[in-house]
Amino acid sequence: MPEKLLLAIDIGNTNTVLGIYRGTTLLDHLRIESRRNSTVDEYSALVHMLLHQRGFSFADLDQAVIGSVVPPLTSVFEEVCRHGIGKAPVLVEPGKRTGMPLLVDNPREVGADRIVNAIAAYDRYKKACIVVDFGTATTFDVVNAKGQYLGGVIAPGIGISADALFARAAKLPRVDIQRPAHVIGRTTVQAIQSGLVFGYVSLVEGLVQRLNVELGEPTVVVATGGLASLIASETSCIHEVLEFLTLDGLRMLYDRNREEAEPVVVTRGGRA
Repeated sequence: MPEKLLLAIDIGNTNTVLGIYRGTTLLDHLRIESRRNSTVDEYSALVHMLLHQRGFSFADLDQAVIGSVVPPLTSVFEEVCRHGIGKAPVLVEPGKRTGMPLLVDNPREVGADRIVNAIAAYDRYKKACIVVDFGTATTFDVVNAKGQYLGGVIAPGIGISADALFARAAKLPRVDIQRPAHVIGRTTVQAIQSGLVFGYVSLVEGLVQRLNVELGEPTVVVATGGLASLIASETSCIHEVLEFLTLDGLRMLYDRNREEAEPVVVTRGGRA
């Protein structure tokens, strides 16, 4: 009998990414829009269709883990897993075994994505590291050489910064976020692109430098998220880009809490 698969679900403010794992191997991934008003039935049908397009089905899945920063969608995807897989998923939430001490004032405030990013990065490098995640927000998370999560920085993401600029400045056009040929823009579009791209490069370099000084030990700086490759290509302070760091962290957290994935009891009237 072929080995059953794990579905890792990373629910972000803009997109939800689903990874399909066999053991530690990521077989495929799906990316869908995070729509807060969609129902369980709508997401179940969408996930079923996308799995089918990739050659999978709910029947191939034995387990699931969810990390979410969008509370309204957490329960929706929890029910998608219960109905489709027949088991309650493991949720990234307070009380879960992370294998990483969270040395912050209130661990409950730390987003699920930040926790699993830190877990995956430290597991990979086994040394002090800084994770820069270019999502809706740009986050910096710091782990020391002992594998302790120390906290970090949250800044507005590039996309929402651009949206705010276009919304508040009547004469500025909406532009694609891409590298301009020169820092000195010769057109309005080039000037905006320079500010967005090179401005965020400088933000990353400045914050990484300050974090390293405060931490006082050498770090590996790893980037993930949608615009990680663009920013990393313009600076030497980012050592590696890992597109699926968050999914890998979810898989690792699942492995440390796998006994919580319980079968859903089926009654004559349906699932309990």
